[in-house]
Order: sequence, then C-alpha cells, then structure tokens
Amino acid sequence: MKNADSASPTISQLERKLAAADAENARLLALMEKKEAQWEANKQSLFEQFRLALERQFGPSTEKYRVEQRDLLINEAEVAVDEEDNNDGSECDAVADDATSETATPKKRRTRGGRVALPSELPRVEVIHELPVDARHCHDDGTALKVIGEEVSEELHVVPARVEVIRHVRRKYACPTCEEGVKTAPAPTKLLPKSSASATLLAYVATAKYQDALPLYRQSQIFARHGAEIPRNTLARWMVQAGERVAPLIETLRRHLLSAPLIHMDETTLQVNQEVDRQASATSYMWVQRGGPPGQQGVLFDYAASRAGRVPVDLLGDYAGRLITDGYEGYAEIVRRNGITHAGCWAHARRKFVEAQKVQPKGKTGKADWALNQIRKLYGVEKQAKALAPEARQALRDKKGRPLIDQLRTWLDKSLAQVLPKSALGKALHYLNNQWPRLTRFLDDGLIPLDNNPAENAIRPFVVGVKTGCSARRLAAPRPARRSTA
Repeated sequence: MKNADSASPTISQLERKLAAADAENARLLALMEKKEAQWEANKQSLFEQFRLALERQFGPSTEKYRVEQRDLLINEAEVAVDEEDNNDGSECDAVADDATSETATPKKRRTRGGRVALPSELPRVEVIHELPVDARHCHDDGTALKVIGEEVSEELHVVPARVEVIRHVRRKYACPTCEEGVKTAPAPTKLLPKSSASATLLAYVATAKYQDALPLYRQSQIFARHGAEIPRNTLARWMVQAGERVAPLIETLRRHLLSAPLIHMDETTLQVNQEVDRQASATSYMWVQRGGPPGQQGVLFDYAASRAGRVPVDLLGDYAGRLITDGYEGYAEIVRRNGITHAGCWAHARRKFVEAQKVQPKGKTGKADWALNQIRKLYGVEKQAKALAPEARQALRDKKGRPLIDQLRTWLDKSLAQVLPKSALGKALHYLNNQWPRLTRFLDDGLIPLDNNPAENAIRPFVVGVKTGCSARRLAAPRPARRSTA
C-alpha cells in the first residue's frame, strides 16, 4: 500500500501539470487569435483589392478623362455631348478646384453650345458674296444700289493633306566653244541623302507616330489612299535613320534639361517585341525627364531594359539640383551620390487615399475623407501661390500650408496605430509616413512643386500610343534609344 501511494502523483505534481496544460491552452488560444486576426486582415485586404479591381474596370475615374483614349470610342461624339456640362480636370486641378471657398476662385462657365472664337492668328481667306446683278437696283425707281456695309461670319476650314512630288532639276552648264568644264548646280541638302523622303515628310511621319500615336501601318494605308504606296517597313527605316541623324539635337536638349534647377522624372512599363537576348514577354521601361524654365520646357524619353537604380544614375550624370519623383526607391543611389534635393509627389499620396475611400462602406465617411479634405486644402493654398515668385510662394506656404501639414502629421501619428497595415487605408497611411520627408520638402523651397504631374502628363501620350498599336519593335539599340520634344 505504501508503494502504491508513493507511485501515485502528488497533488503538487498534478497542479503543475494542470498549470502547464492551462499555459499551453492559453498559448494555443493566443496563436489561434493571432492567426484569426491575420486571416481576417488578409480577407479584408483581398476584399478591398477585389472592390478596387471592380472600380478600376467598371467605375468612373477620379482623374481627368484622357482625350487620347476617347479616340478608341465608337460613340465618342455622343459621349462628348453628354459630358459637355461636366467640369472634368486633372487630379491636381480637381483637388484645387474642390478646395474651400476661401482658397478657390469659382470658374467662369461657358454657356452650353456657345460658339468658341476662332484664333486671330490663323490665316483668313475672304470669300465675297454678291447680290445677283438683277437684284442690285431699287425695285421702286430702278436706281443702282450701292454698298453701305457688310455682314461677316467665319467658319473653320481645313485643307486636307496633299501628297506631291518635288522635282529637283539641277541645271548643267558647259562652254559651247571647247565643250569642256561642265558645271552642275549643287544638290540640295537632305536629311537622309539616299532616301526619296523630304525633311517635311519625315517630320510629318514622326509627328503622327510619336506625338499623335498613329501607328506606321495606318500611316501606310493613309498614304495609299492619297496615291502614294509607302510600305510600313520603309516608314520604319526612315524613322530609325532620322532618329540617328537628330541625335546631336537630342544631346543638346539633354544638356539644356540637366542645366535646369528642377527636373521631374517618371517611368512606365513597355514591351519590346524584338530585342537581342531578351524574350518578347520581358518587361522593359520608358523613362521620362522634364525640366527647364517656363516656355522652354524640355522632355526626354529614354528606353531601358531595366528599372534598376543604375538607369537614373546614367541619365542624370552629375546633376545636383532638385528632383521630383513618385515613391519609387530606385532614385536613392543618384540622390545620395550627387546630393540631390529629392521631393515627393502629393498626387500619389492622394491617390492611395482615394482608393481607401472607394472601399469604405457606402454612405459613410472615415479617415480617408479627412485626409483627402486636408490635401484638398493644401492644393487650394498651392493654387493661390501658383503665380507668385518662389520667395513669395514659400512665404505663403509657410503661413497657410505649414499649419495644414502639422495637423496632418498629428493625425497620421495617431492613425498609424489604429489601422491594419494591409488594408487600403493602412497602405495609404504607411505610404504617407514613409514618404513624409520628401512630401514636406516643398515647404522649404518655393521652386519645388506639390506633385510630379508634369512628368506623368508627358509620359501619358506615350502609354496611350503603345496601347493603340504603336509598338516599339526597333528599341534594341546597345544604348537607350532616345526621343525628345521641347
């Protein structure tokens, strides 16, 4: 009996085992609660992503409706008439126009259907409309009528493109006595010496392709309708050769841009169909730089097979001014190396709160609405400062913009601990927090703008051109292929 009692566990041992079991259960329960919280956060994140995907696919855009994309609509005319009263604007204009009444000036609206005055600089061709000869006499006494005035109305007229051939006739001269020493008039200078294309034709094709997003195969069809059969591969060869000939002009534009006190930069994805040692499905990038004084803005496009930080290092060289970009960290190396003043983009920060607002329950307001309202006020101050000199702009920002920034910072610090990081609102808050030093840099420099919209606006036609068929099939040069406009 004594041995049986000694073999059985004591009360203290049972209590220890029970406590260990309770601790294990508590650990498992805590782990389950953590997992459930993670699953709930993931579910909420996936739900928000699903709603945003539906919104992007079927919902109205909060940004400016792109005129270039309207070309793809069959019912463009009907849509334009229906939207005539809508006051659409770019993202920057939208937040500025929605500012409070103390910071925004109401726009003057044009009457629906009102006639727009024709530009005075356009050439005028007068067509005189006379009365018939038998109507130029008084019907009472037959006296000849005389001109006492005139009624003038104007209509816009377009002369369709005309394809013609310029014949360069070079006269030859020789001595009629000795019949030696034949002299011929010099040949005119040509951009492509061995080509039948004039400089005007090359400029026409390049403008249609790169500025108006008209693919070469469509241009070939248009020329055919005008009686000139120009194969698409011929047009492509002309563009490549013309690009090589204008390379010195591009380098001049690059020097002009790199001398600017401020540069906007952005990049967009691109698919190149034929490139050495790369698959057609590989993602490439088109980089854009924009800068220069007002009225002398330069825009440069550079192709690169990568989005790595070495690309802006190569493009910016020893530039040490101000650089405006989105939140991409690929610019960190050149910023650190050259001591560049790097500023962020409030349009990108705002866009993330717009996405968070879209996934809110309908009819309810939340943190995203407060942030958007604060950013809207910030753009309202910027609208007031737009026409000011840099020093005056900085003073106005310090007086009216800095208090808004301080309020936003206080709200951000409080909100970061209250929102799930993986939610749409959490992503917007963390983006704002991570980009804060760059986003607030404009307060100390009147030259720095509030956003990177100039770069986005410059690269948008290129993106639309790619979507409408202007594929970059010849972007396979050893160094970035460059296209620039001023």
